[in-house]
Amino acid sequence: MSRVLLIGASRGIGLELVKQYAAGGHEVIACVRDTQAATLLDEVMTDAQGIRKEGLDISDAESISAAAARIGDQAIDILVICAGAVGGGRQSLDDLDLEEWHRSLNTNTIGPALVAKAFKANLAASGAGNLMILTSQLAASTWPMGGMFIYATTKAAVSKVGQILALDWKDDPITVSLMHPGWVQTDMGGPHAQITVEESASGIRQVIDGLSKEDSGNFYRWNGEIHPW
Repeated sequence: MSRVLLIGASRGIGLELVKQYAAGGHEVIACVRDTQAATLLDEVMTDAQGIRKEGLDISDAESISAAAARIGDQAIDILVICAGAVGGGRQSLDDLDLEEWHRSLNTNTIGPALVAKAFKANLAASGAGNLMILTSQLAASTWPMGGMFIYATTKAAVSKVGQILALDWKDDPITVSLMHPGWVQTDMGGPHAQITVEESASGIRQVIDGLSKEDSGNFYRWNGEIHPW
């Protein structure tokens, strides 16, 4: 069985991945921004074994370092970064929330890079570690729609982070991948989105299960298809 580290596990896709990995008998380290407010995760933990809750705010470098220190040098087989920010409602060029743009850059782009740095040794200790970063189809240059300046640019930036990591870590036993999880029925995606959170999480797990080092740097859709950059 694998040891799985999930960043952003209090709700949505991250929480569903906690459920599915725990149900499969894997050891799960579920990281949330506020351990006292993660009530949905607490409910899952009452019914499942093998889940450890940790505090980690991906927008805070000190919080990332502190969580890494608590987790220590144990091997991590799978690390999925689910935490992200939509960027608020003011995302047109004529009405742009600059403070929110900076906050979202910390959450969506800089934070995942710092997580990768903090847990690289843990992933390498696995011998075949997988780092997956959830991004979005809006981040691809092939996406044919405008708008969403904050969300699209910060997700495009983290997609490049993943590509750079795959190149820089080509000699390390770590596979880096990027994932468009679909338009999912979560708080962010809304109730009329195309797929359920269960379908998205299941697809993500299947993609991870099929990855090899040769796949490092690829951008996937939740159904396993390669997403054009």
